[in-house]
Amino acid sequence: MALLSSPQHLLASVPLTTRIFTGSTIALSIFYYVLQWNSTAPNFAPYLTLIPGISIFYPWTLLTAGLVETTVIELAFTLLFVPMSLSYLERLWGAVETAKFIVVNTVIPNIMSFGVSWLAFIVFQNADLFLYGVEYHGNMALQTGILVAFTQLIPEHQVQVFGIVKVRVKRLPMAYVTLSTVLVLLGFQSPWIAIQWGWLVSYVYLRFYKKNKGDSIVGESYGDRSETFAFVSWFPPFLHPLMSIVGNLVFTLASRLHLLPGVTPSDIESAGYSQVPGGPRAEAERRRALALKALDQRIASTAAPAVGSRIVSNNAADEAPSRTSSDSPAGPVPDAGKSRPLERRKSVGEMDIASSGDGKGSP
Repeated sequence: MALLSSPQHLLASVPLTTRIFTGSTIALSIFYYVLQWNSTAPNFAPYLTLIPGISIFYPWTLLTAGLVETTVIELAFTLLFVPMSLSYLERLWGAVETAKFIVVNTVIPNIMSFGVSWLAFIVFQNADLFLYGVEYHGNMALQTGILVAFTQLIPEHQVQVFGIVKVRVKRLPMAYVTLSTVLVLLGFQSPWIAIQWGWLVSYVYLRFYKKNKGDSIVGESYGDRSETFAFVSWFPPFLHPLMSIVGNLVFTLASRLHLLPGVTPSDIESAGYSQVPGGPRAEAERRRALALKALDQRIASTAAPAVGSRIVSNNAADEAPSRTSSDSPAGPVPDAGKSRPLERRKSVGEMDIASSGDGKGSP
């Protein structure tokens, strides 16, 4: 009976948003395979995947294209990596924020890919190649966004890639982007270009737009303005000056156009985008640190008097017999000497030393 109920318990342990995403991906991918089995046309599912020349009449494909894996290998890789990663993020962020993250990292990269295809068609006038010869599908953009989120949360965590290569989490997104760049330059635009858009979109969203519910100390705050998550940190050191200038210019322009939530005029004046440790999140971190320090001091101050009182009481208990024996009008208490064996032995020792020193001691 336990064996029959274990799949139900396993399914119930998966968070809601992750469960919906996984079920939708499996269902739409299987539906795509059935259509592919029964059709010989090149573009047989324009209402599922994103084909720039056809899917303009099916705007929902901007979302559904990210839930369709066109090969069994791609589907297997997605099921091995994405649901487990989304479960981790959903337990930290909640169902709503995780759903917003999935939609943002699926729809916006598809819009950007759609626009690039039409721009290439306008420039080169080759509709067969740029409008009907590409089919955007899969959640490569979402996979890249998950890696960016892990870089924000656990950048120094070490993982084994294919059980062979050990690499830190913060190195994985740019490795994925580098692979995408090489393949796009070789002519494999679809779907590999989605990786580059996924990296850029997920970084901008996590940096500026994601709502931080945990930072209630300073009210609502958005994004992650810490130094370790700055834009220049994604590039080699020799590119940092150039990327810092570009990033600050874009940040200032977007701030003046009121495109970024939670940005104050002081952030704009101080160019708070790149290496300045300012913003609501940094302020919340500082206040947390001060609160923890004050709590530690309070615990230490309450523990010290208790220890001191125990020491004083023990000393008072040791000295009480001697005061009783000397101050009592009736004379010494017969058993008082038993409470101080060390002092009695010390007195005897001193007498022995004195007698042996002057030679006049009694035998």
